[in-house]
Amino acid sequence: MPRATGTRPAGDTAAADGYDARPYLPVRGGLAAHRRAAADCRGCPLYEGTTGTVFGAGDASARLMLVGEQPGDQEDRRGEPFVGPAGSLLRRALDDAGLDIDAAYVTNAVKHFKFVRPSGGGKRRIHKQPTLRELSACRPWLAAELRLVDPELVVALGATAGRALWGSGFRVGERRGLLVPLPTLDDGALHGRGLATIHPSAVLRADDREALYEGLVSDLRTAAQALG
Repeated sequence: MPRATGTRPAGDTAAADGYDARPYLPVRGGLAAHRRAAADCRGCPLYEGTTGTVFGAGDASARLMLVGEQPGDQEDRRGEPFVGPAGSLLRRALDDAGLDIDAAYVTNAVKHFKFVRPSGGGKRRIHKQPTLRELSACRPWLAAELRLVDPELVVALGATAGRALWGSGFRVGERRGLLVPLPTLDDGALHGRGLATIHPSAVLRADDREALYEGLVSDLRTAAQALG
């Protein structure tokens, strides 16, 4: 049975219509306890048809946290974040920027893979962007990870991760590469700073991959400098 740990903000549409992961969070415990609890999360319909929850992974006391959008097809099958093509590109970009992904904590704003099937049929699963309602429903897991890891710097990879942190009005083009305070989330004020950049998958989709890749690396170098 899920266990309630608190209340959602007044007027929260996701909570009002049953889209709410908060009842599934454990009352106490660290990342391991939250990872186990997240495996049974039914806080929104995205769990249906997936292999399972893809929780965050990495150093539990990391100074750097990387937040993406959602797991992809390979991440869903393997149960780990950023192990597909976008993850490979991210690792290369971090290395070029002087950052070590093995010393970071990596997660996604949404913990289940949202997909659609091709209109003509077939087994292929095509990524679909999560809605704000789904993003809000899943945000208690991200808030818990932020509280437990307590990183000095959070890098939001793409618009969905940025909206999970700074709200629906967030735009990557307006905020990318800037060091800003982290917001107040469900569990209170966060320490450290945040920085937004593009998602690695945007580089893979681009016609001019080299230019977008260099922009991603430049933003990550700003993160590296902020960490000293």
